Amino acid sequence: MKKLATLSVALLLIASGAWSQAAFGEPDPTAIGIDTAQQKLKEVSVEKFESAGFWSASISPDEGIIQARLFDGSPAGKVAIEDETAAGIDPKVADKFVFGARVDFFRRGFNTFRLFPSRAIPIEGITKTISVWVAGRNNNHMLKLIVQDFFGREYELTLGKLNFQGWKKLTVAVPPQSLDGFTGIVQRNPAFKGKMGLKIVGFEVECDPMEAFGVYYIYLDDLRAVTDLFAEENRDEDDIDDDW
Repeated sequence: MKKLATLSVALLLIASGAWSQAAFGEPDPTAIGIDTAQQKLKEVSVEKFESAGFWSASISPDEGIIQARLFDGSPAGKVAIEDETAAGIDPKVADKFVFGARVDFFRRGFNTFRLFPSRAIPIEGITKTISVWVAGRNNNHMLKLIVQDFFGREYELTLGKLNFQGWKKLTVAVPPQSLDGFTGIVQRNPAFKGKMGLKIVGFEVECDPMEAFGVYYIYLDDLRAVTDLFAEENRDEDDIDDDW
């Protein structure tokens, strides 16, 4: 799996005014990967963690035991998306569960565990930022998001440390692809047929060895993205699909 903590990517994101929330505050999606004359940014719901059995958890059998399921609850600071409110969707009915995991560590160490859906979750358009609400139980563990690009390559995006009490919204910027369209997190390439965008593969928690012992709990809710839908919503009705 490719790591994104390279100097070149860091300099690119700092120069564009976008980075992880943990380092510089919530990233600005309007300043990420501006490679078109027009953008149509929109906040969309990616996953609300409402389907029992859709999310699972895993850890190395040498490191501990993990179990996961849905729980009743919701972050008090969460605000419903405007489109859903306008459509008359009651968030108390449509969004009443959170996903939780419990880890019983065998011993202290550099342990890691994953939280993942039964299938990768696609995000329409060109994704600029991704956010999720987390209850991290005030530990120095690191939460990372695993995404898959246009070519099926997986990358890790660091959401931040879980050293806070209660619920907190963590947001990370998606590094833009390079000008050649083949390197970086590629979300579209006109030379190849395929739906643009990226997919959510899951989360990984890298545990602080000084705190990876005993029992640990983590809860997730309301995975969202800010995405550019200009290309999808401005396609001519008489255009021809390149699917032959």
